[in-house]
This record gives sequence, structure tokens and C-alpha cells, in this order.
Amino acid sequence: MANARKIATAVARRLQKHGHIGVFAGGCVRDRFLGVTPKDFDVATNATPEQVLAIFQRDTVLTVGAAFGVVIVVRQGVQIEIATLRGDGQYSDGRRPESVVFLSHLSALEALKGDAARRDLTINAMFEDPVSGDIHDFFGGQDDIKNRVLRAVGDAGERFTEDRLRMLRVVRFAAKLGFAVEANLMAALKKHAPDIKAGVIVSWERIAKELEGVLISKAPVVGLELLMQTGLMAEILPEMMPMTSLAAMQDPYWHPEGTAW
Repeated sequence: MANARKIATAVARRLQKHGHIGVFAGGCVRDRFLGVTPKDFDVATNATPEQVLAIFQRDTVLTVGAAFGVVIVVRQGVQIEIATLRGDGQYSDGRRPESVVFLSHLSALEALKGDAARRDLTINAMFEDPVSGDIHDFFGGQDDIKNRVLRAVGDAGERFTEDRLRMLRVVRFAAKLGFAVEANLMAALKKHAPDIKAGVIVSWERIAKELEGVLISKAPVVGLELLMQTGLMAEILPEMMPMTSLAAMQDPYWHPEGTAW
């Protein structure tokens, strides 16, 4: 992954040489503060997709997500996702914005903060300039990592209304990192759990992917208990609910732990 970081840094530096923002974004920045080697590196910029394509015209470039501001540059077999800083339009289906607004017209700090504001958790809303070493943390992500807590960017209920899958992402991150869920975030999870509309709004494939992430995490029990506590389990795996009832009490001699759950 050291090679991936070098390639991503070269991509960011090239954007900067052309007068644009070029910073690492999201998970790779979070992982730095966790002391974890990132699996991949995403780069954020205020350059439009058209400008990105012009800058990297000599590279292998994938443009499948260009309409949403995402261009992928491939170097030495490593894919570096370059995303134009953006604000999301209205979410009418509870999963994806109907449109996006590129923030290329704003100042660098305004564009970075505007993009960070649309993200789900504070720990995922930081940027790192790999050339200067500067960190842009508008919502306290570093403090939340130090305190080992998951907290929403802005209003948690609004974040879940925009994208219902984010509820399961919270559970996965809690299981993966062993972080506590902040009180307002927990309250929003409980309130909005029925809104996930499994198989209708959030596909079973996406649910299965997030559940897999919980089960193979360092603390799967943390995630499973959180699914129960928030009501999400009843929405995505209602077959598990009878395991917590009095009818599921086991023989106290052989199973003093209580219910089948």
C-alpha cells in the first residue's frame, strides 16, 4: 500500500500544479489517525471532471461516475478515485441524490467544508493534503477518533433520511472500530430504523454487504447487539427476533447465559 500512497500523492500533486485542490479524502485520512494502512486512497479536488480528464489525458482513465464528479485514474494497476468536491441535491428515494452541484466556484476552504458537510460521520469527513501535510477537519473527526466515538456530521436524522444505508454503516463502523455510538446518533438510529425498508429502499445486496462487514469485524457481537438495540435487526432479519423472547429461554443448568440470543 506504500506504493498506492505514492501514486495517490503524485496524482494530488499534479492537480495542485494545475492550480486545483488535490487532497486525500475520507477513509484513508481516518485510517491514518487510527494507525491503519488504508486499502485505497481517494483524492478530492475542485477541478471539474472535464478538467481532470484534460490533466490526466495521458493516463488510463475510467469515467463511469463522471456525471457525479468521479473519475478514476489507473497507474501501475492502482486505481485512484478523483472526486470533484460537491454538494448533493434532493434525495427523493432515500438512497441517492437526484443531482449534484460541483463546488468549483467556491474558495478552497468553502469547497472542502461544503463537501465534508454532506458526509455521514465526522471520522469520514476529513481531508489531508499529502504534499503540505495539512489536515482539514471541520467537524471534529480527530477528537472523535481520540474519544473512540461515532458522531454524525450535522443532524443524524437528516443524514439517514438522505441515505438509509448509512444506518447500517454506523453499525459496521461500531463493530469494526469498537467505537461507542454518540447519544444523538443512537436516538436517530432507533427512530429511523423502520425507514430502511429492506428490499425496497435499500437493496438486499447492500444490506448483505454491510452485514458481512459486521460479521467479519473485530467485534461482531458489538454490531449484532447494536442491530438489536436500535430495531434494525427486526427490519433486516426479523427471523432473529424470537431468539430474544421468554420462549427462547434455555435450560439454566446447561445454558446459564439465558435466551438463545
